This record gives sequence, C-alpha cells and structure tokens, in this order.
Amino acid sequence: MTGWRRSSSPRPFQSGAVRALCMTAAGASLLSLLTGCGVLTGGSGGSREPVTVMTWAPVGTNATNLPGMPAMAKAYARWVNASGGIDGHELRVLTCNERNDTAGAAECARRAVQEKAVAVVGSYSQHGREFMAPLEAASIPYLGGYGVTEEEFTSFLSYPVNGGQAALLAGNGLQLARNCDKTALVRPDTITGDDLPELLNSGLAKGKRGPATDIRAAEDATDYTGASGRARESAQDGGCVTAVLGDRTETFFDSYRRLPEDGRDIRVSSVLGSVGQPLINRTGGKNGPFEGAYLTGWYPVASDPAWKPMRDVIDTYAFGDNDIDPADPGAQTTWIAYTALKAVIESVNSDTITPGKIADTLDRGVRVDTGGLTPPLRWRYEDMLGTPGFPRIVNGNVTFQVVRDGRLVADKKGFVNVAETLSGAH
Repeated sequence: MTGWRRSSSPRPFQSGAVRALCMTAAGASLLSLLTGCGVLTGGSGGSREPVTVMTWAPVGTNATNLPGMPAMAKAYARWVNASGGIDGHELRVLTCNERNDTAGAAECARRAVQEKAVAVVGSYSQHGREFMAPLEAASIPYLGGYGVTEEEFTSFLSYPVNGGQAALLAGNGLQLARNCDKTALVRPDTITGDDLPELLNSGLAKGKRGPATDIRAAEDATDYTGASGRARESAQDGGCVTAVLGDRTETFFDSYRRLPEDGRDIRVSSVLGSVGQPLINRTGGKNGPFEGAYLTGWYPVASDPAWKPMRDVIDTYAFGDNDIDPADPGAQTTWIAYTALKAVIESVNSDTITPGKIADTLDRGVRVDTGGLTPPLRWRYEDMLGTPGFPRIVNGNVTFQVVRDGRLVADKKGFVNVAETLSGAH
C-alpha cells in the first residue's frame, strides 16, 4: 500500500514575449510600459521566476493506479496560471509515472532533482525509501503525499496533509467496532500490507473488540474466491469483512458476492481509495454488494459543499479529462496539497522560490486553511503527533461514511480524531 502570512495581492507573471517588449521600450515610454508589464513596485525591477514542482503516481499498472493525481495537478496549474500564477509566479507542473515499482519511484525522484523542482506535491508511491533518499539529498520537500509509506511520516522533508493509510485503518477499526462482533481483514501480502492488521486492531481494541482475522491475498490477483471464503467464515454471523486491496478491492468483492448464500448477516467494509462512488455505481448502486457498506475516509463525502472550488476547477480547466474523478481521494489529496503549496508560496513572498524556502516556511508554521476539507494544517514540531512510526502526522482525523441507497453519505457527522488510537498501535 496502503503562523501563515499571505501577500497583499497576486502579481501576474510575464511571458517571454512581453518581457522582450518591455526591455526594448525607451524613455518615458519605457517607464509607462514597465508599469504595465508587471514590474514589482518596491522590488528589484525584475519579474518573478516560475516555480517548478512535480507530481507522480502509478498509471497503467497491474496494481493500484491513480492517474487522477497528476491530472488534478495539471488542472490546478492551468487554473492558477490563468489568473496570474501564485503570487506572481507561473506554476509549472511536471508529472511522472511511478509505475508501482522501485525503479520507477527512484527515476521520478531523480527527474525532480534534475528538473530543479522546488517540491514534490500531491503524489503517490509505495516505495518511500527509493524516492525519499534522492529528495533528501537534494533538500526537496515532499508535500501532501498520499500516505502509504513509513517515510512519509518520518522523513524531515515530508509534510503530510492526512494521516495516511495508518489513520484510515485505525479509523476503520473504530467504525467497525461499533457494529461488528467479529472482523476479517483482507489485505495485500506485501511489506506495506503487513502493517495493516496492527493498525486496524488498534481501532477495534479502542472499541473493545477483539483483533481481526488477518487474511493475506496477492495484490494483483484476478480471482479471490479462496480469500473470500476464508473471510466470510472468519467474520461469522453479525460480523464484518473489510478489504483493503487498492484497485483489486473491486476484484475481491466480485469474488465475494459470487459465494453461495449461507443465510448469515455479514456487512462489508473498506477504506476510501479502495472503494469509492464510481465503483459503487458500476456494481449496481443500491442493488449492488456495497449497499450498507462501512467506509472510512480522510475527507468529507464528495457531495460536501466544501469540494465546490475543486469541482469548479475540474469543470473549467480539466478539459474533459476522464482521469479526474472529484470523488477520488487521490485527486482530493492532490488538490489539498496544492492548496498548501499556494499558501506557502504566498507566505514566502519572494521573487525566487527555492526548496529551502518552501521547507523553512513549512517548518516555521505557515497555516493552511483548506476550506473545511481538513482542520487547519501546520507542520511545526508542536503540531506533530510524535508517535513512533508516525511522528510527522499533523492531521489525525478521518470521516465515517456508509452506503445508503447506493450513495456514499456521512455515517457520523464531522471528523473523528484517531491520533490517540494510532499512539496505541506501536
């Protein structure tokens, strides 16, 4: 798996042609033209430099794919650049296919270094060691990763916007403890997957339930009949089966619903990112296998009004890109990560943005308001959870959701903080 200050007003960046025109003007005309060409009053007289960042995610692989993350990043750049950039800086977004393998993750990180990216923003990779080492060597911050690796919550240059897979699993345990006598967890038979049972069990224990039955399954299998049978047998009547297999979660539940009926009442569950509204729709909506399913997410349900700014950007600047689903937590995480980047750049208020300025501003406590999609975010030492394994978590909140009449709705209003639960997981 799986204190902020804003500048008083944005300054439009200049195209090369306009800069050239400005430089050829003379005399009084020069002064007049320069004023119209965006020279910074009270500054050195030069235009603000573009800001280059990178977003990566796996695309077209046999396991988890998140094409909506780089697509969301590009749409965000079109949006801010259409209104003068971020604090006068043109935003240049590089994208990279991480390919779900170690070589791909390292290659993307090296490219970010070579292209002089000032940050990696809103990205996904399971291979934290491979991508963080090159970034740390070049002092490039990793802002708003999806949250599936240990390095995202331990590296001094990582600035997470959510509690990652850890918070989802701990939260899922809390959610299931309210309703399930017994729980079976189906998860990838991978190193990352090995952490999931302990996290889920921390939430179950908080709700005074026993540990889940741990059922390992291949991350890229095409049939899960065996794992489905073991899960249903372990959950027993009145229990729950939760599966966290990324893109293969759909395959698992397809196998699960093909099992012969045995009369037992067993609820199904997962976390957002493994199951979402598009999957619920594809599998029959209110008549499908996910009706009544419990789901744990990081953010409010996709229908929440707080998502309207993101939806508006997608509608206007994504140009019909079908890779972006506003209900996809990957695209949502990228939106929030770029919201944080914008706040940081505005707080820096400098003609030139560097990796060091980004990291220093984050460390000093720039405050990011995400419009209710998360609590306000800050990355000072005192804001961090400090728990072994997840010391850099600054947002330990999750949301409980449920499928009713084929739609994902809130199972509990507002956020549920699982920081204390995570502290008991290690």
